[in-house]
Amino acid sequence: MPNPDRVSYTPEQLSAGDFPIVKAGGVIAAGQVLAAGAVLGQITAGGQYKLSASAASDGSQTPTVVLDEAIDTTAGAAPGVLRLTGEVLGTALTLGAGHTLAGVKAALRPLSLFVR
Repeated sequence: MPNPDRVSYTPEQLSAGDFPIVKAGGVIAAGQVLAAGAVLGQITAGGQYKLSASAASDGSQTPTVVLDEAIDTTAGAAPGVLRLTGEVLGTALTLGAGHTLAGVKAALRPLSLFVR
């Protein structure tokens, strides 16, 4: 009998507490390679999500969700898993240009996304 394959398990490092986690699907805009923990804003026209940058003027400048799973949309827009509520580790977040951890924390708090 052959030896079983060994597989490494890396626990998810995004969650930071016991607040209920709510996830939903959403369309991630084309042209991005994003890691889990990317702070996204929603584009007003069309409703797709992209990495929130403070200088944007398409609606995505306001952080609204956290990407729950890594995604590559270089070939086109694709469905992704979004975290709508919960507690997340600030060290696990990817912030867009011009955003600070304090600013993102303040923007996400009213949405029940708590940055620790």
